[in-house]
Amino acid sequence: MEKKTATATAAKKKSPAVSKTKTSVATKAKTAVAAKVKAVTAKAKAVATKTKAATAKAKAPDVEKTKYSPEELQEFKALILEKIAKAEKDLEMLQQAVAGSENDVSDTAPTFKTLEEGSNVLLKEENQKLAARQQKFIRDLRAALIRIENGTYGICQATGKLIPKERLMIVPHATMTVEAKEASKKRR
Repeated sequence: MEKKTATATAAKKKSPAVSKTKTSVATKAKTAVAAKVKAVTAKAKAVATKTKAATAKAKAPDVEKTKYSPEELQEFKALILEKIAKAEKDLEMLQQAVAGSENDVSDTAPTFKTLEEGSNVLLKEENQKLAARQQKFIRDLRAALIRIENGTYGICQATGKLIPKERLMIVPHATMTVEAKEASKKRR
């Protein structure tokens, strides 16, 4: 029995040392794991931050624009200048039609002359209305050019929102979004 007691006593004496070694190894392991967890967590946070930044950049086009870029404004300017040139040609033709609508009916009978004059008057009035409308269109297009120079082109006067590019390509002198225009018509 003495051998067992001596072995047990020796084991007990070794036990605290082994226990201390196991505890220090466990503590070191825990510390190392904690450090790795912190490092991984820091990396994860960095990746998350970069991902959020990338997502924000990717979503930036979804953010409502408040102005058109200078390149887009130049595109609109070219379109407007083209429309002005065409409208001025059309206006010149209408003005010539109004001024030169004197058809010679001197060789016809007086009865037909009266009917012909009524028709000429009606045609002249219609051409004058079209010419006035064309002048207003040209004036509106020139006002749009001024808005491009001011940097306010494409911004709805009623809501302050950006007028869709599709609308401006069709009606380059538009000053309101379709919704704002419809709402103003309903109020009348």
